[in-house]
Amino acid sequence: MTALSKSQSVDESFLTGGGEMGVLIRSIDWSATSLGTPEQWPAALRYSIGMMLSTKFPVLICWGKEYIQLYNDSFRPILGIAKHPNAMGGSAKYTYSEIWESIGPMFADVMNGQSVGSTDFKVVLDRNGYPEDCYFDFSYSPIRDEKGDVGGILVICMETTDKYHAIDGFQAMNEEMTAINEELAAANEQMAATNEELASVNEELLATQVSLSRSEKLFRSIALNIPNALIIMIDKDHKFITIEGDIMEKMGYDSKSYAGKHPTEVGPPERYEASRHLYERVLNGERFSVPRKSSTGEDYMVHFVPIKNEADEIDAGLIIALDITDIKQSEEKSAMLAAIIESSDDAIISKTLESKITSWNDSAERMFGYKADEIIGETIYKLIPPDRQNEEPQILARLKSGDRVDHFETKRLTKDGRLLDVSLSISPVKDSDGHIIGLSKIARDITEKKLDETRKSDFIGMVSHELKTPLTSLNALIQVANAKLRNSGDAFLEGAMAKASMQVKRMSGMINGFLNVSRLEAGKILIEKQPFEIKDLLQEILDETKLTISSHVVNTSDCESVSVNADRDKISSVVSNLISNAVKYSPKGKLVQISCRVSGDKVIVSVQDDGMGIKPQDLDKIFDRYYRVETDHTRHIAGFGIGLYLSAEIIKRHGGEIWAESERGKGSTFYFSLPIAG
Repeated sequence: MTALSKSQSVDESFLTGGGEMGVLIRSIDWSATSLGTPEQWPAALRYSIGMMLSTKFPVLICWGKEYIQLYNDSFRPILGIAKHPNAMGGSAKYTYSEIWESIGPMFADVMNGQSVGSTDFKVVLDRNGYPEDCYFDFSYSPIRDEKGDVGGILVICMETTDKYHAIDGFQAMNEEMTAINEELAAANEQMAATNEELASVNEELLATQVSLSRSEKLFRSIALNIPNALIIMIDKDHKFITIEGDIMEKMGYDSKSYAGKHPTEVGPPERYEASRHLYERVLNGERFSVPRKSSTGEDYMVHFVPIKNEADEIDAGLIIALDITDIKQSEEKSAMLAAIIESSDDAIISKTLESKITSWNDSAERMFGYKADEIIGETIYKLIPPDRQNEEPQILARLKSGDRVDHFETKRLTKDGRLLDVSLSISPVKDSDGHIIGLSKIARDITEKKLDETRKSDFIGMVSHELKTPLTSLNALIQVANAKLRNSGDAFLEGAMAKASMQVKRMSGMINGFLNVSRLEAGKILIEKQPFEIKDLLQEILDETKLTISSHVVNTSDCESVSVNADRDKISSVVSNLISNAVKYSPKGKLVQISCRVSGDKVIVSVQDDGMGIKPQDLDKIFDRYYRVETDHTRHIAGFGIGLYLSAEIIKRHGGEIWAESERGKGSTFYFSLPIAG
């Protein structure tokens, strides 16, 4: 393999990280292999490589008919000094030629869709300049591409050679013990003959004890250095010889000595009963492995190995439990995530921090018109209209700081030049160390929703405008009729005309509200700002309210003297609307309190009532256009849900905020803030 020239440009976002092997993979000129350049690699291969480089387990990927190899840092020691680094990018047939007769048929089975695995599988590898017996637990799984065809093999391999060496050490120890016993017997026979022979035997015994201690320390060291493992030795009576491993406490064993104790002496009997048949199998000479799931959800693979003495008789059992939870969860999450992405109706796109697209699902293809091989590797700016190019740097700045972007409504460009209204939700993608390595974007097409809103607004605006003229004429006729009936003495007609006049005013208010919504959304409402004292405005509104409302007590608290630069009439309409709502939604005779206070560089105005209150689930929606809280109490209260919407839009156009606090059955307080005039 050769390194890439500086003129070549390869999207390596899915190759991020991976330690030394990640650096090596990125340095290889893959165009010289049957894989081609990384941007040509299938999505399944790229995803598998990304998983391989991020996991701590030894993983090898063999792709295509030539079984081109890629592997991670954890797998690299398996290759020794003779096979690495030439194995990277090379064919597995060549790298493992000395054992291909054994593993070649397994690879062929996997390429036909089967999964293959074994435990303590023995091969003779020439990886350090000489043949050596090596043992492995491994799993070969097919990697399927987008069409479901097998494109390569995922190899997860754990070397167990040291375990076998440890076992051999125990067998050697047993042989040494037999020899020592024979020597001791001979020494006893010769004890009377010579003290020198006894001294010699004592020296040999001391050497044996040192050897035993060394073997015990070696076993303990091996056990403690196998990650996420528990190693147990039992005798023929199922009593513990030793227990070691870094997950002892996790598996229910503390640090005390278990030597010579039966499982029922240190744990619940039912736990022993559940495992007794497995102990009997291994002590009968069977070597096997069983999967186990703990009560707290962890997954384990438990290996059982019979231990023989010098007479080739089984006198102990070795039990090795490995925590494989991370592997299982990674497999399940990968499968689930792939299914969600492919079945989603929304476009799901991932990209680098440099805005280059790295993944593209089917919905993205349907929405924007680009196939995955056309758009992956391109910049996201290809989808952004020229007049909105500044949005991407702003989004990136927020995401690089760790924030999310939720439901950002904008426009995006399709392959055939159409503009789509879309709602974007964008999240940072982080590696295992918490560093942001990319971005995930979900795009929802809201074009039809926007068109419906526009049609609705246009219709309401047109109808409201057409109704205004005849309503004005009707109001004039009622005023004339009222003037003529004033001294008629007909109380019924006077009352009827007064009610008609009141209904016309209500209708005029509603029509003006609809027209204001239409003008607001068309950008035709003018905000004419001028400085004025907020407390003066509130006092005027209070005086007018007391003339027209006698059913409630309306008060204002003392406000500080503070000036705002705003449209006086429109702020007046906001306050009047909040007071009107407080009166409508609270019982007669209750207090409506108007207050204001200064907070930093803003003044906050509030209107508080003792009414029915608002449910928490409605609080976030009450400022939406045409939204009304539906309850038994509000069903008979007139309104179209435009007052609070208009108020919110007016406050936003003044650079302020509007919000509400409420407790069901205890009343509500509505707030808005305005910048203080500089």
